[in-house]
Amino acid sequence: MPRVTVEIEDTIAYVRLTRADKHNGVDLRMIDELNAAGRSLKGNKKIRAVILHGEGPSFCAGLDVKSVLSKPARAAFAFLALFKPTANRFQNMCLVWRELSVPVIAAIHGNCFGAGLQLALGADIRLCTPDAKLSVMEAKWGLIPDMAGTVLLRDVVSKDVALDLTFSARIVSGQEAAALGLVTRIETDPLGAARELVEEIRTRSPDAVAAAKHLFGEAWGASEHGALAAERRWQRRMFVSKNQRIATARNAGQGDKPYATRQW
Repeated sequence: MPRVTVEIEDTIAYVRLTRADKHNGVDLRMIDELNAAGRSLKGNKKIRAVILHGEGPSFCAGLDVKSVLSKPARAAFAFLALFKPTANRFQNMCLVWRELSVPVIAAIHGNCFGAGLQLALGADIRLCTPDAKLSVMEAKWGLIPDMAGTVLLRDVVSKDVALDLTFSARIVSGQEAAALGLVTRIETDPLGAARELVEEIRTRSPDAVAAAKHLFGEAWGASEHGALAAERRWQRRMFVSKNQRIATARNAGQGDKPYATRQW
């Protein structure tokens, strides 16, 4: 049975974790399947959004340590990835979603620990039930967050909050996670809310949405000079976009022509 499934319905790609009996605990096979899923969607210009969600009682309860250690040879080989000079497959599992030119929305429920939280942080938007449980849990195992957690946490919380959560490995509720900035907002039905959000996004130019995602990715940590340069560069691309003309016509009440396939 696959660990991850990808289903495309009406331009929405649903990426589902399918180890429900293990609370979608991450094993080496799931890591590879998540990477493959992200790469496969990266080149698909027909999709308008990706929704990441977990089957069963949890979004993702983190690394399945017992499973990983049950095969010592594979575990030892995986450990060698820490010596690579570039991002490894563990880090790319969470980073690959940033490379897509469409919004990636994580629908969080149940447990969202360690690797699961870092996966959710790789999404652009996180919708979470109020009673979900979230944790930067690596310290419990004598480890540090190493699936791009340092890159992902700094984009959503301050350094002291990241350290508080990492030092303590404490579990926070969905409500507290929202207050801290770990999640975007609270929803009783995050999967349904994700669908509603995508419907709203689909009324906008797919080129504008893609450009905005890439722009913020470039500009967020850049200097003021670099951020403003990125704005100008991406806006130039908007003005030669067929979808920009369609959006203008729509807003002027000149029909409801469907958007063309996005450029990026």
